[in-house]
Amino acid sequence: MNNIVRIGNAQGFWGDSPGAAARLAQQQPDLDYLTLDYLAELSLSIMAIQREKDPSMGYARDFVEVVRSLTPLWKKGSQLKIVTNAGGLNPLACAQACQRLLQQERLPQIRIGVVSGDDLLSLMKTNPQNHSFENLETHESLIAIQEKLVTANAYLGAKPIVQALSMGAHIVITGRTADPSLTVAPCAAHFNWSLDDDYDRLAGATIAGHLIECGTQVTGGISTDWLQMPDPAHLGFPIVEVDANGDCVITKPLNTGGKVTINTVKEQLLYEVGDPDHYLSPDATVSFLSLTLKEVGENRIHISGAKGNPPPPSYKVSATYRDGFKAEAYLAIFGVDAQTKARRCGEIILQRVREAGYDLQRTIIECLGAGAIAPGVVSSAPSMECVLRIAAADSRQEALDCFAKEIAPMVTSGPQGVSGYSSGRPHIRPVFGYWPCLVARDQISPIVQILEASR
Repeated sequence: MNNIVRIGNAQGFWGDSPGAAARLAQQQPDLDYLTLDYLAELSLSIMAIQREKDPSMGYARDFVEVVRSLTPLWKKGSQLKIVTNAGGLNPLACAQACQRLLQQERLPQIRIGVVSGDDLLSLMKTNPQNHSFENLETHESLIAIQEKLVTANAYLGAKPIVQALSMGAHIVITGRTADPSLTVAPCAAHFNWSLDDDYDRLAGATIAGHLIECGTQVTGGISTDWLQMPDPAHLGFPIVEVDANGDCVITKPLNTGGKVTINTVKEQLLYEVGDPDHYLSPDATVSFLSLTLKEVGENRIHISGAKGNPPPPSYKVSATYRDGFKAEAYLAIFGVDAQTKARRCGEIILQRVREAGYDLQRTIIECLGAGAIAPGVVSSAPSMECVLRIAAADSRQEALDCFAKEIAPMVTSGPQGVSGYSSGRPHIRPVFGYWPCLVARDQISPIVQILEASR
């Protein structure tokens, strides 16, 4: 067994660079695994809309093209394995689409593991009085939005992925899985760690997964020093080299843009972290407080000292519900008193909607370029130009229809200097609310199956 397992991440979110997986695999041919993270908190709502239109959908269709891009490497004998949550609401359909592709490409040796069992929609709809389903932030009862629920998925951990890998899977496709667990599983499978007591090692792998889960964020993307990053048009996607103790080196391929430095690693380390002494994941409860970061070469940062304890007794659940409709519009305003004119335009639009009989439930008027993005932080000194952004949300679609029709008239009835009305009447889109809650671990039974391309 190798003393190091090399894991790259080539997808930080659904919509990230589609060519990154093949590019990273070519740049770093000694990779053992690629992880690809497709799911943000509301991604499953988009997939739910797709599945409503076509029951065979509900997954990240982009992933099938990623698999296609990797087929030349597998045909040349690459042993690269893939772990991804691209399955979304329909991991089996995603796997079957990949299976058909592999059959067409004459790659029957590539076996696909499917992990499901994270979907809790039926359970939550039939048990809304369950206290664990209360909103973690507001403590509101699920009963309030029971009939509006669209998706409900538990963040599974590494265990079912490890099971799929042990069954010979080359590609593992999951639904909702905790982001770091996509990395923890390959480490646990490679080193044969116990998922029940190797908590310090699991904590180290969780740190590694957390560092690479957002793709190029750790190699210079959204960095404080972004303007100083070399070749930001070609930021290298990250790689972790994890050892048998759970320590790791984070790096990137040679001759790629960006940097891996103490600063970029620290910034990503603290990204989306609440209590750094109790970072909760399905695989371990991790303390960051004992971590040591050390530069051990150019674009190579060694991370050690992670401490782990047993994971919490519950899984986190990400649920979404229908919360009405929204529309937004933009108008550019130029000239003297541009900010005052822009705000008055927004007020007139809302006044006209009220006069038509609709008191919109939620509205916002922003003067972009005049301190609206960060009020009180960015100067709002008078400017000769700004962009009016006006948005509204309401449970009544007809109210948003009225709102959308009142934007264009400002081009001729508003002040001089109105421009930027170039994309037509704003579209009305559904709004999805986010409902975080918990579910007891014994309520979840992950399902693992293997698909094989027929010869």
